[in-house]
Amino acid sequence: MKISEQWLREWVDPALSTDELAHQITMAGLEVDAVEPVAGHFSDVVVAEILEAVQHPDADKLRVCTVDAGSETVQIVCGAPNARAGIKVPLARVGAVLPGDFKIKKAKLRGVESHGMLCAEAELGLSDANEGLMELPVDAPVGADLRGYLQLDDHLIEIGLTPNRADCLGIAGIAREVGLLNNLPVAAVPCEPVAATITDALTVTLEAPERCPRYVGRVIRNVDVSRPSPLWLQEKLRRCGLRSIDAVVDVTNYVLLELGQPMHAFDLDALHEGIVVRTARAGESLQLLDGQTVDLRPDTLVIADHRGPLAMAGIMGGEPSSVGEATRHLFLESAFFAPGHLAGEARRYGLHTDSSHRFERGVDFALQRRALERATQLILDVVGGEAGPVVETVVEAHLPERPDVVLRRARIRRLLGFELVDAEVERILTGLGLGVSALEDGWRCSIPSWRFDISIEADLLEELARVYGYNRLPVSHVQADLVIPAQPEAKLSLRSVRRHLAARGYREAITYSFVDRKLQQLFDPDVMPIALENPISAEMGVMRSSLLPGLVGAVQRSVHRQQPRVRLFETGLRFLPGSEGNGLQGLRQTPSLGMVISGRRFDESWSVASVAADFYDMKGDVESVLGLGRCAGQFSFAAATHPALHPGQTAAISRNGKQVGVVGALHPDVLGALDISGPVLVCELDLDALLSAQLPAFSELSRFPEVRRDIAVIVDKEVPAAELMQHVRAVAGAYLRQLRLFDVYEGKGIDPKRKSLAFGLTFRDQSRTLSDDVVNQSMNQVIDSLEKNYNAELRNQAL
Repeated sequence: MKISEQWLREWVDPALSTDELAHQITMAGLEVDAVEPVAGHFSDVVVAEILEAVQHPDADKLRVCTVDAGSETVQIVCGAPNARAGIKVPLARVGAVLPGDFKIKKAKLRGVESHGMLCAEAELGLSDANEGLMELPVDAPVGADLRGYLQLDDHLIEIGLTPNRADCLGIAGIAREVGLLNNLPVAAVPCEPVAATITDALTVTLEAPERCPRYVGRVIRNVDVSRPSPLWLQEKLRRCGLRSIDAVVDVTNYVLLELGQPMHAFDLDALHEGIVVRTARAGESLQLLDGQTVDLRPDTLVIADHRGPLAMAGIMGGEPSSVGEATRHLFLESAFFAPGHLAGEARRYGLHTDSSHRFERGVDFALQRRALERATQLILDVVGGEAGPVVETVVEAHLPERPDVVLRRARIRRLLGFELVDAEVERILTGLGLGVSALEDGWRCSIPSWRFDISIEADLLEELARVYGYNRLPVSHVQADLVIPAQPEAKLSLRSVRRHLAARGYREAITYSFVDRKLQQLFDPDVMPIALENPISAEMGVMRSSLLPGLVGAVQRSVHRQQPRVRLFETGLRFLPGSEGNGLQGLRQTPSLGMVISGRRFDESWSVASVAADFYDMKGDVESVLGLGRCAGQFSFAAATHPALHPGQTAAISRNGKQVGVVGALHPDVLGALDISGPVLVCELDLDALLSAQLPAFSELSRFPEVRRDIAVIVDKEVPAAELMQHVRAVAGAYLRQLRLFDVYEGKGIDPKRKSLAFGLTFRDQSRTLSDDVVNQSMNQVIDSLEKNYNAELRNQAL
């Protein structure tokens, strides 16, 4: 928001320089983004009147003007299209300096002398307008210094307001802050009721009172819209970033900037019977003031008459009922629209207006009548007319509730770190517009209608700190009893998992918890995702039920940017329907670990071949993570299916028989839908199962040697190797210390329906050296059991 420093000082004038004032406003939480002069630096520019303008003898686009500069009459050659006799314009006399250090000298243009330059607004640094000369009011004093006449020794202060401070979207709100900060009275503008001189009035019906609980309007007849806005009004609008349109619109914009209340004026002759505030009906459309025609959604609030919509409530008026040159009678409105219902409405139509900006954040719901009276008086002063009675329709039950807030004296000391004397507390709260009544242990505060951001005690404490001055708060050292928390060894830390994966070449990713519904369905078509009511965008419309869509989306972007090797992991929440565990009602939140691999197995190097990563690379990384908790034996892998994974390269991960994750390669159809070439391997694990570890236990190193025996058995292809290994561990006896699968063979010399699995079995005893007879007995038990239960054959015997 841009404000004029001079305008602000009309309300409250602290003894501060411009820079000091800007700093004070910033430290109060209203950050000043920029301070700049309202005009460029220029000198010796005066008000002049063109007495005569004739065509240049040798140039079609130039005119030779005779100009009265007050102290003298000079000849100026000018090419502006609006140069004509009778208008008053800025004149840069010979010797003047314009912005950019441009000096005016005597010149000849096509053989005709020119003693100075007539100026456009752009040439004076007032605005970007350069279509013609800047025309001044007819009563401008000829010969007067332009800078003094227009009071251009002013600055624009641009304030970046946070959304919660809608009360400062007007000069009145900022003046209230500055007055409080400097302990000065604020000279508010008079908004006295304007007596009705006619009886004309329109009926107002509120069909949607929950969205518009207050609507105020009045009829004003016999206005003269041809009268221009006075210079002071045009200048104040210009300095705040608004251009002058006509006197009526200028007044409504002025009140918007002054009080923060958006208003609108209708051409009374374009209205049929009364005003109805309702939601749009099917098939209705409206031509807006910016020229575009929009098809109204059924839930859009509109201002209508008994024939159809006139304006989009709180956003923009309609062209057919707008004030124009032929307008003679007005209907002036001022309303309050509930911010919760209006939020996001303008964006749905691709619009953003000064009105919607304020109504979305919250306009003072007690301001409407006062603003109407102020605008009425200004309109009568500028364009004349006769005002009718004020018509106010209000549904009190739907106005915002402002319950009192109690501030405890002890909380000031505890949360702000120092004590404020009672008188200072009451001065600050009263200066903010709160009603303050003393209690035994604090104060009870009634909240003003313009402060939507104060509802709890912490808000009042924030206001005290803000107004007192964050830079004045005392500095104290933090004192606390530092207790080292217990670190249960049966709980694996998430940090250790992250560091382990980073050591294996993975990069941690953080993706949105919101994903595209179509992408979500590729990975979890059987889960109905939880939709967001007000998503950031269509691509973030639902809560993720898996970490994989976000991770694979990151891989997709990396691959499309020619990244040959991608390894990512993420820890976060999955959001599933239900209300179990630590979830909310209707929402189950499951902490999970996601991993994804794409591209080469190793970084490019002369020492290794360029081979694409496969299922076993991902499985190996997963097994290394599962081993961190010293309970890898509790986890098992089994062939499984998943709608997003390759049917032949997918495994379910279970812990003690309960599935806790899945690992596999993305299905070719999914790769095609995402336009990814090459295999992508993924894994997703429940973090709770992964982080549950076993206590470390000491075992003495054996002084006796190990004995290893290898066997290769031929079994049916359908028999999982993990099942065989589990069986071997069960029958090999107490001396088995390690079992390793080191070879799988299918092909020449083996029945096509069978496969060869080679195992290494390591035996050891803590108290003695094992004899061959003991080891042979264990091996025979293993072989006999495999033959009996799995129809296994020793490979050397089978061949």
